[in-house]
Amino acid sequence: MNRDLVHLSPTVRARLARVGANTAHATAAARVPVSGELSTEQFFTFWEALGASSAPDVGLRLATETQVHEYDISSLAALHSPDLGTALAKLARYKRLCGPKDMALDTKGKEVAIHTTYLHAPGPMPPRLVDASLASLLVLLQRGSGLALAPKRVELSRARSDEPMLMRFFGCPLRFRAERDALVLEERLLSTPFVTHNADLLQILLPSLDQKLAPLEQGSFVDEVRAVLARRMSGERPSVAKVARELSLSTRTLQRRLGELGVSYQHVLDEVRHHTALRLLRKDDVDVNEIAFLLGFDEVNSFTRAFRAWEGTTPHRWRDSM
Repeated sequence: MNRDLVHLSPTVRARLARVGANTAHATAAARVPVSGELSTEQFFTFWEALGASSAPDVGLRLATETQVHEYDISSLAALHSPDLGTALAKLARYKRLCGPKDMALDTKGKEVAIHTTYLHAPGPMPPRLVDASLASLLVLLQRGSGLALAPKRVELSRARSDEPMLMRFFGCPLRFRAERDALVLEERLLSTPFVTHNADLLQILLPSLDQKLAPLEQGSFVDEVRAVLARRMSGERPSVAKVARELSLSTRTLQRRLGELGVSYQHVLDEVRHHTALRLLRKDDVDVNEIAFLLGFDEVNSFTRAFRAWEGTTPHRWRDSM
């Protein structure tokens, strides 16, 4: 299982400082420990503070000025792939080795959308982190292909901002207030060969990566389901069909894969409801009736019965005992 642990190494902070980012302010705001090991919430706070105190193009500059020898392991595996499609597949497969996040490739019509999800995200990705992520992906694909590739479009969940700067960098139309942050490519580009292909290096690198990935694969799917459920805690009982659709799976496949991991959909739903209930009860400004609604219970009595099974007491008494 991917723990909520993001490693912000001194070398990454030095790289950010190299491009003029105010890392001292961001480090203080996120209370970054000496170890550099952060929760996703701290990591997002770091990037929010970085964006507020640095030049608007800080994420783009980080992407262009990162050298190949500074790439993480998933990026190296991608860079030395035979073609662009294989590179994206390797990025998606090995990205989870770099922290609690997943990269998805959504093919629809004649285009492919690439987007990353942080499994423990407390909210939307900070804009400058989005810039850095999408720009880094494009730069890697350009380096691998040796071509000045341009996306078909870039989708951004934020309101319209910095449009000229982003259009100059990505060289394509931008879609603001989108459902996700994604780089969208023409499907035909997947067959583009990579000039950086190195079969001998991959033969050495991939078995080691697969070995490191094996312990994570079992729990990562449950993490994905948890993340979808957590996002849907907004007044409805998330049905298994809706969650399966969001994961691009059939209902039967979702239930089968959870069963293979020894858990049921109801078990994961209860787990997310329990965790969310405790988090909301720690906030004095959220009423118990409202919490019951947000968790998708039909009535507060149903929530109270479920909470008593989880904690052995009622929500009101649990809150009063804090």
